[in-house]
Amino acid sequence: MRDTSQPDLRLTDPTQLLLAYLDRYRDAVERKLTGLSEADLRASRLPSGWSPLELLQHLVFMERRWLVWGYAAEDVPSPWGDGGPHGAPGKRWHVAPGTNLDGLLTALHAGGRRTREIASAARFGDAARLGGRFQDTAEAPTLGWILCHVLEEYARHAGHLDVVRELIDGATGE
Repeated sequence: MRDTSQPDLRLTDPTQLLLAYLDRYRDAVERKLTGLSEADLRASRLPSGWSPLELLQHLVFMERRWLVWGYAAEDVPSPWGDGGPHGAPGKRWHVAPGTNLDGLLTALHAGGRRTREIASAARFGDAARLGGRFQDTAEAPTLGWILCHVLEEYARHAGHLDVVRELIDGATGE
């Protein structure tokens, strides 16, 4: 894991700044999950019922949905493989029994590299390509909007993991 505790204070390019913060939050998520037992990774501590491993898998699929399938309009098998379309009644995150932390962390960081590839080859204000997640120019957000949304998801869920980790073993902070 590289040191992403604080992005470069002199970054002026908005795309590179958002990518640096995404790296920071991917690493924060990894730190929160590393050292947990298999039982703690698969159990929920919250009334909503999600487990830390389910949340990690959600982040992997979420980033792929927005950047690869969404922005780049590339074919993605099972884009909602983390449990169904957001907001679908009765759908919740699910992790298959063979899924493990190492595999999901590998996928998380590979997804981050792919995000960086896609974003670095585009302009901040470019709209998502059509044909993947978006079929109409009116619904296709810009790269900047997508990066902000993905960062929002990471920050929100890293905060959730802060609370869950504290409930599991008392570990707090970054």
